[in-house]
Amino acid sequence: MAFPEFFARVPAVTLRDPLAELLGAAEGGLIEYRFADAVKLTGHSCPTVAGAWLMTVRALRALYGDEIPERGNVAVALRESLDGGVAGVIGSVAGLLTGASGPGGFKGLGGRHSRRNLLQFGVAGNGSVAFMRRDTNAAVDCTLRLEMVPADPCLGSLLGVILNGTANPDDTRQFGNLWQERVARILIDHGEDLEMVALRPCANLL
Repeated sequence: MAFPEFFARVPAVTLRDPLAELLGAAEGGLIEYRFADAVKLTGHSCPTVAGAWLMTVRALRALYGDEIPERGNVAVALRESLDGGVAGVIGSVAGLLTGASGPGGFKGLGGRHSRRNLLQFGVAGNGSVAFMRRDTNAAVDCTLRLEMVPADPCLGSLLGVILNGTANPDDTRQFGNLWQERVARILIDHGEDLEMVALRPCANLL
């Protein structure tokens, strides 16, 4: 499986998952996630997936500092409703890293390790996505501004010929290359941009 080379340059994030440790799935419960894992989950690499990755990583860093974040201990709330815009994609990526899930999530063992109903949609008052540590109730609200990394002007016309069936192989190849160039700029050039992913403390989510 060949991914664009910049995927490997996106810093990985390591989390500790007590459920994985309990069930013997990961020694010490430590699991490393890479951007490629988010791409595998969603089936594509796009600005939304990149933005969701950055928001979640930055929020975990803000909530845990130098500690290893605990997967399953973070609640996530999105401003958009589940059927609105790209909320489902963002929720999927946030859920991958935090373990947060909706009503169909893991219900727990003996009252512990539940992931159910930790992922909410349509929660008013958020920027884009809010994250909260369940053990301390510390929470941060993330606002994503992808417009700060504009798309190449050629993308619109290339997409048009692809969708109407008149594109040739070079058109399709160029579209994919330009699309991933923007994703690379978001993740590599702007991964630490405090304006593109803005964080602020917020109220308890639960």
